[in-house]
Amino acid sequence: MAIEGSKDGTVARRLRLGMVGGGRGAFIGAVHRLAARMDDRWELVAGALSADPDRAVASAADLHIPADRAYGSYQEMAEAEAKRADKIDAVAIVTPNHMHFGPAKAFLDAGINVICDKPLTSTLDDALALEQLVASSGLFFGLTHNYTAHPMVRQARAMVANGDLGDIRVVQVEYPQDWLATKLEDSGQKQAAWRTDPARSGAAGSVGDIGTHAFNLAEFVTGQKVEALAADLSSMVEGRVLDDNAGMLLRFASGARGMLWASQVAVGNENNVRLRVFGSKASLDWWQEQPNWLTYSVLGQPPQTIRRGGSGSDAVAGYATRVPAGHPEGYLEAFAQLYRDFAEQITARLEGRAPDPLSLMTPGIEAGVRGMRFITAAVASSRANAGWTKI
Repeated sequence: MAIEGSKDGTVARRLRLGMVGGGRGAFIGAVHRLAARMDDRWELVAGALSADPDRAVASAADLHIPADRAYGSYQEMAEAEAKRADKIDAVAIVTPNHMHFGPAKAFLDAGINVICDKPLTSTLDDALALEQLVASSGLFFGLTHNYTAHPMVRQARAMVANGDLGDIRVVQVEYPQDWLATKLEDSGQKQAAWRTDPARSGAAGSVGDIGTHAFNLAEFVTGQKVEALAADLSSMVEGRVLDDNAGMLLRFASGARGMLWASQVAVGNENNVRLRVFGSKASLDWWQEQPNWLTYSVLGQPPQTIRRGGSGSDAVAGYATRVPAGHPEGYLEAFAQLYRDFAEQITARLEGRAPDPLSLMTPGIEAGVRGMRFITAAVASSRANAGWTKI
């Protein structure tokens, strides 16, 4: 059957995107919108952009969303979009953690593909319920762990899978920030307020907000699963309920060992994500604030720098690259790569073909559930005096 907008069964249009959350005063919604538009594969056509109906409608007008597709609630949006001949191809959920499950379920029930910010939900039970729903629906579900889409991160994953490092022995991953080094949430700052509130963030603070990125990055690059951890979660700022600093030991199912540090009170750090993987033959070192370089060190040889778009990088990195070597490419482009990959997978479904294999390195419902298992285990371990806890 021919696809809308084509004569030969191909999708001859941008995919239609809806958004829940991300209205006036939000941060991550704008990032998603920029990322979705970068490769010209998506068009934002509908939204329920705030829990406040008036703010939602006003925010939609700011973004030139047609008035008949500016919704006052996600429930209204899911019901109305499902009935339209030109319904959205996917919805992006960019709300605080506690508002991921409801919209995701509503749109999956309405037969609409879902793109969700991380972490997947605010509780493991909700994550498992979504996992079942995605499986039964057969719909696409993408999770925006954007660091997995950096060209040099995908390069690192390919090198590990190719055996260039030998047997993986040690994994060191960290994500320190300093923006919550004071009790910023008391100032009325919106992002700090919900991230430090258990009712909206869930049982963890820094572990859920940035620790999940570090955990996901470690498993993505190594291709190995963490089976147990010993975690020490702390609230360094007086009066803060949720953790703002966390250190933990990791045990991988393969026998490798690891350490993970996530902190939002590490003065002098902005978004200082770093991953180091040590094998029996070589090691890799990637630093998010210099994302175009990957250091490759072979035992007994001088370290080599593999550069995005330069010699030494593979097709997997080239696929995720937009600009020539030497031109900075970073956070927004990595986010955009996820949206380009999501678009390719959804378009392939619409056209009844297999997607480009290089588009398939995207986090989905499984990564989301893994993240929630990680958060749950980390909180439980810390409450048990950093006792070893299975994931």
